[in-house]
Amino acid sequence: MFFDVTLRHRIGEREIALDFVSEDRLTALTGPSGAGKTTVLNCIAGLVRPKSGRIAVGGRVLFDSDAGIDVKPEDRRAGYVFQDARLFPHLKVSANLLYGAKLAAAEDRWIGTEEVVDFLGIGHLLSRWPRTLSGGEARRVAIGRALLAGPRFLLLDEPLSSLDIARAEDLLRLIERIRDELEIPILLVSHSPGEVSRLAGRVITLD
Repeated sequence: MFFDVTLRHRIGEREIALDFVSEDRLTALTGPSGAGKTTVLNCIAGLVRPKSGRIAVGGRVLFDSDAGIDVKPEDRRAGYVFQDARLFPHLKVSANLLYGAKLAAAEDRWIGTEEVVDFLGIGHLLSRWPRTLSGGEARRVAIGRALLAGPRFLLLDEPLSSLDIARAEDLLRLIERIRDELEIPILLVSHSPGEVSRLAGRVITLD
């Protein structure tokens, strides 16, 4: 199975309670704003420690409160693409990609820079500054940086938000290609029923 997640976590007065198993290549996490979807991604990535629970991805246990397991974020090998892309503004696209590649040990890299650039169709962006990119271009670069870090799984937080119809469609097709052609499980957060029904084999609703 790809994702096996049971967790409890409190944010203020709200408690997140989640328990799911998914064997699908792309799993979607949906629900209303404020339900805690991004917090769940942060827990899986190791950026937030759940109050209790167990998180395993691809059979590897990343967190288990009962067993005292809490793998460091940098050792979880999560490819996290944030909603706002979070590219380094002082680095050109090529250097942003190189940063991702530097995060992976040689034995953990399963895709090369040229392959990523070609797969994502971003060769024409390499000499550009992040501030000159459209929203869709920035997210393609962010996905490329994540892939070059040699991740064992991808976390995508609202990757299509704030994009116009044409750019959203381009990115949808790209995510479909990643799902179908790269052997990497994906957990996607989305508010869009159309996006979820098109991409996900398994849908988890957080309310």
